[in-house]
Amino acid sequence: MEKLVTSSFKLGIIAGGQLGKMLIQEASKWDVITYVMDDDDHCPARTIASHYTKGSNTDYESVYNFGKKVDLLTYEIENINIEALKKLKSEGYKILPDPDILELIQDKGKQKEFYQQKDIPTAAFSFFENHYEIEKAIESNRINFPFVQKLRKGGYDGRGVAVINDEKDLTKLLEGPSIVESKIKIEKEIAVIAARNLDGQVKCYPVVEMVFDPHANLVDKLICPSNIPQEQSEKAVKIATELINALGMQGLLAVEFFIDKNGDIIVNEVAPRTHNSGHHTIESVVTSQFEQHLRTIFNLPLGSTKLKLPAVMLNILGGEGYEGPVKYEGLTESMAIEGVKVHLYGKKVTKPFRKMGHITVLGSSMESALIKAEEVKKLIKVKS
Repeated sequence: MEKLVTSSFKLGIIAGGQLGKMLIQEASKWDVITYVMDDDDHCPARTIASHYTKGSNTDYESVYNFGKKVDLLTYEIENINIEALKKLKSEGYKILPDPDILELIQDKGKQKEFYQQKDIPTAAFSFFENHYEIEKAIESNRINFPFVQKLRKGGYDGRGVAVINDEKDLTKLLEGPSIVESKIKIEKEIAVIAARNLDGQVKCYPVVEMVFDPHANLVDKLICPSNIPQEQSEKAVKIATELINALGMQGLLAVEFFIDKNGDIIVNEVAPRTHNSGHHTIESVVTSQFEQHLRTIFNLPLGSTKLKLPAVMLNILGGEGYEGPVKYEGLTESMAIEGVKVHLYGKKVTKPFRKMGHITVLGSSMESALIKAEEVKKLIKVKS
């Protein structure tokens, strides 16, 4: 177990979005010096980081030079120049989670193959190099409607995914190497965040249930604890634990699942970082996901994942038809409701469905939290 060295310890974070900002808020409690690199001069994390470096997470030189400035390098996004990270690792620089794990997760095809090798339940899939190959497979009846196409690399927050229900949807096919899965009849979508330190200690957060915005394909509402049978909950936690152990990962792993109409639990995809499905943990769990991420990469004892109060998390998304300097409506009225915790990320410009913040609603029961969350949802408007 390592000892935390503060005051002089330099933690580097690649990308300065809201995840980086909330991670820095936790790191500041331990007097850790934080460095953040982002291409956006107005990124949310810049206002609170000890040091800001302008640079692209996909540019080799930017990533490589930034990594040499710090004692430990971590990240809040998957789309990073992997060759730069591997070069830093070969020179003895510490990067967590490990670049080899990130390289696997960056490619949805490699992810799926890993699940197969480790007997992790996932949907059947096929590889295709371009949309022409997919169209030929449809003609030869090797693919049947409906199906889902996912680009192997670069997808994020619902982007890089096309749902093809029939021939009319073929115009939605994405160009580039991808995987195709039969469309699952989904009963529910859930997630589990698993944490593992170098000593092999693993802790999982309570299962959360996710409700998606059908237009943006983003989480609209998150419920914790989830309203699923105990048996399903235990199975999801077991799979998440098996997966993070199979990866031998030091860090946080967010595992997203489908529960199909038969009640089977199927891994959809994973993210090796803090995640939108864990924002409620800041107020509703003894140890937030951001503190837990720091505990894992510093190889400290993992914190308790005990739920303090039932919670509903609402994403604050940019309103349709609005783009420009952001204006919020309904914040004052929402804050008047007991148990409402508002987090604004500091993004100055709103765009349709852009994540501008989140609100966690706590209740003495799940029923009361849901009632209050519906009130808040009606009040909050993001305009320009």
